[in-house]
Amino acid sequence: MNRSFTAAATDAGQRLDVFLAEKLAPMTRSHIQKLIKDGMVSVGGTPARGSRRLLEGELIEAEIPEPKDAEILPEEIPLDILYEDDDVILINKPKGLVVHPAAGHEEGTLVNALMHHCRGGLSGINGVLRPGIVHRIDRDTTGVMIACKNDLAHNSIAEQLKEHSSTRRYRALVSGVLKEDEGTVDAPIGRDPLNRKKMKSGVPNGKRAVTHYRVLERFRNATYVECVLETGRTHQIRVHMASIGHPLLGDQVYGPQKNPWHLEGQALHAMTFGFVHPTTGEYMEFSAPLPEYFEKLLASLRAQCLALRAHS
Repeated sequence: MNRSFTAAATDAGQRLDVFLAEKLAPMTRSHIQKLIKDGMVSVGGTPARGSRRLLEGELIEAEIPEPKDAEILPEEIPLDILYEDDDVILINKPKGLVVHPAAGHEEGTLVNALMHHCRGGLSGINGVLRPGIVHRIDRDTTGVMIACKNDLAHNSIAEQLKEHSSTRRYRALVSGVLKEDEGTVDAPIGRDPLNRKKMKSGVPNGKRAVTHYRVLERFRNATYVECVLETGRTHQIRVHMASIGHPLLGDQVYGPQKNPWHLEGQALHAMTFGFVHPTTGEYMEFSAPLPEYFEKLLASLRAQCLALRAHS
């Protein structure tokens, strides 16, 4: 597949790789860099480097190879299973585990683990790269996820997610001290026009997103909250809490680059998932305990508060 673009006056001086990252979204920057390195991108008919600065009126051409049929291989990766039957499986996802294969993460994902555990018996609605996956949580977010073993179950859970009838409760640690005990962020979320890898609250043409939050505990410079999702947009809790001035601790995408707590990603845990079983019609709810790093961080924040009170 060939794509061609002409640099407008507003594109003059922009790097080629930055220009293509916007034009070829949602293709990843690493994929674009590989195309450039392989000589698949030209400016004015000549292969160019990613650092090449564009001139108004220049013709940019990119030759994008047709995607190859992907083969997802089962991998024996330990799973913390909360519940399983012939229709669904709920697991407690650990920090750092990517949900499904993508560029840079072709193996070692939750899907690879499910393929092994379920012997390939997963719903196929989301294609070969995401068998069984009806929703996802970020790599560094921990907690409850549901996967479906057949298309009937997949359609049922997907409809509950769409209609906002499922229960999704999260625990998070956010920076700063929230003044109100509870609140709601109702602001649309869409791609950040300046950085296509990020999401942004309040952007034009964004999709409606609603997050309810409740304070569980306050510390000197952080707050422990419960967040309940009414909708399920990409990075929703992270984006919404950052939009009201309280980004999640450890979130270096939507929060400050400084990470005094030495966290590997955001302090966010999918605590509870509730749904109506697709076959029995029974409402079921499952919770995952807070991970060790989260408990240690809470203990550290509590100890800090006690020490401050002792010296006051």
